Amino acid sequence: MATTNLSTVHDYQPEGNVKNYRIGIVTAQWNPEVTGALLRGAVHTLDRYGVPQANILTHSVPGSFELTLGAQWLAQQHNIDAVICLGCIIQGETRHFDFISQAVATGITEVALKTNKPIIFGVLTPNDQQQALDRAGGVHGNKGDEAAITALQMLDLNDALLKSSGLQTPIGFIGR
Repeated sequence: MATTNLSTVHDYQPEGNVKNYRIGIVTAQWNPEVTGALLRGAVHTLDRYGVPQANILTHSVPGSFELTLGAQWLAQQHNIDAVICLGCIIQGETRHFDFISQAVATGITEVALKTNKPIIFGVLTPNDQQQALDRAGGVHGNKGDEAAITALQMLDLNDALLKSSGLQTPIGFIGR
């Protein structure tokens, strides 16, 4: 597996007890060569950092547009701490790319704010298939790895904020 150039992935050291984290991953079925590689990267990274396989719940949806509802359903589960959304929307000859990309980005943000949980944007928006492959385990690393690290970093931040405030659970947080 190729490594990514993102320094936070190389430098990341978990601060919290990742063995307690329960992470959902929702992956678009469209463009399975790319999204499957993103999923393998995310699961491998979570495993490498110590998240037990039993605490990684993976589900698929037909395409990237459906990622937001799939993420919301997962995030609404009381035992899910974060959700990683993985997809690939390749620029085409029509404006379809613009509409879908914007809807997915906005939808993922809305789900995060609504559920008060980390909902991670692991959706590639390349110009062509080769750029997608380059970012799904190719020369530019695997953005699935980066999405997994982002989820762990956000959960670490939440844990640190809880610890500094003396609270057990932040207001609105359904998870742990």
